[in-house]
Amino acid sequence: MTGNKFKSEAAVARCEPMSRLQAVIGGKWKILILWYIAFYKVQRFGELMRRLDGITQSTLTKQLRELEKDGFLHRKVYQEIPPKVEYSLTDGMGMEILEALRIMQHIGIDYLKANGMEHILEEKGVVPD
Repeated sequence: MTGNKFKSEAAVARCEPMSRLQAVIGGKWKILILWYIAFYKVQRFGELMRRLDGITQSTLTKQLRELEKDGFLHRKVYQEIPPKVEYSLTDGMGMEILEALRIMQHIGIDYLKANGMEHILEEKGVVPD
């Protein structure tokens, strides 16, 4: 199937917001970064490094900077030695994405159950609502 299945300009325009959002929060780490910060309210860099198994320091730094630039994260720097930086969701875009993250979690739980993978929920201590 080649070509665009959306024939009208209006149909293409309806996909544009989703396409833009996907470009901003897509990739391997951003949704998980947002989820951990939402779940714990505030996260420091080292805490995120420990939670995100397999991420490199440079990748986490890049992802956090992009999420901050795009308006999802607030970065608070404390003037102390060693430096302390905390990340939280912004009142605007950060809090708006929270409901979508909750829905995604429920879909993920339903997916695991539907595919006979409840043991993953038990192993991780996930208690579905």
